[in-house]
Amino acid sequence: MIRESPEEFLEIIRSHTPDPKLPLAAARQDFSAFYKDMQEETIGSTTHQVEKVMFRDGVAGYWISVPESDPDHVVLFFHGGGFTIGSTEDHLGLCLRLARAAGTKVFSVDYRLAPEHVFPAPVEDAVAAYRYLQSRGYAPHRILPAGISAGGTLVLGLLLTVRDQHLTLPPAAVCLSPEVDMLFEGESVAKNQERDWITAGRLHAIRTVYLAGHDPQDPIASPLHASLAGLPRLYIQVGTHELLVSDVGKFVDKARWAGVPVQAELWEGMFHCWQVFAEQIPEAQQAIEHAGRFIRSIQAR
Repeated sequence: MIRESPEEFLEIIRSHTPDPKLPLAAARQDFSAFYKDMQEETIGSTTHQVEKVMFRDGVAGYWISVPESDPDHVVLFFHGGGFTIGSTEDHLGLCLRLARAAGTKVFSVDYRLAPEHVFPAPVEDAVAAYRYLQSRGYAPHRILPAGISAGGTLVLGLLLTVRDQHLTLPPAAVCLSPEVDMLFEGESVAKNQERDWITAGRLHAIRTVYLAGHDPQDPIASPLHASLAGLPRLYIQVGTHELLVSDVGKFVDKARWAGVPVQAELWEGMFHCWQVFAEQIPEAQQAIEHAGRFIRSIQAR
């Protein structure tokens, strides 16, 4: 159901933007409650199963399936939240919609968060999850990593690490509104400050807390600074009103120059992580359906 226009709804999201001045526990609680409320109808009306597993010490993953799920394929999903907040629970509606659109199971990872666990802990969890799925009988060509915001960054960090460790890569990956450069120097950071809900202050806090003094140009933290040759096919969505759209554009260009097949979609008027809000704006469900078609196309090869 459409409640507001994207412009009107943006004001609601802004009122729940994580405040760096708040205690972290309070920021996490508010973010989670808001995201769950925005996806409540999807979760309540969708037939689904969720199974929690601890696939490494202190790190949980969630098997999520709907009646349409093909048990032979899995989307390895990483939630958003700027590496400091977020979980599978507050992205469950998105996972369910993605499972239905892709016709596959989803394995969503509650990777470790900063400041308790700083870079590269989440990337290590992503690699461990990829290895775990293979231990459960999923060959790499049946695994498709996908993530939103910080989760999209982790997808790219996972691919770079797997490539550099000379392991078998998955056939493709999906990145929704990824953060690709921890320097956050793209021109859209200033240009879109009135068009997005995420703020320059929030980006600075993400870099400070997550990296904890680590080089922001580390290619695993900032894939824009990596050598991208040898990566698998990428599908990327970004909105024209995102603070990060310039950085994503530079990454797409660099990946294509490196010979990486990239399907990039630029969504007019969309803000950061609009895909989460499919109950509020139609463009979110449309974007999920596009991602689902891409995943189905890879599975059919």
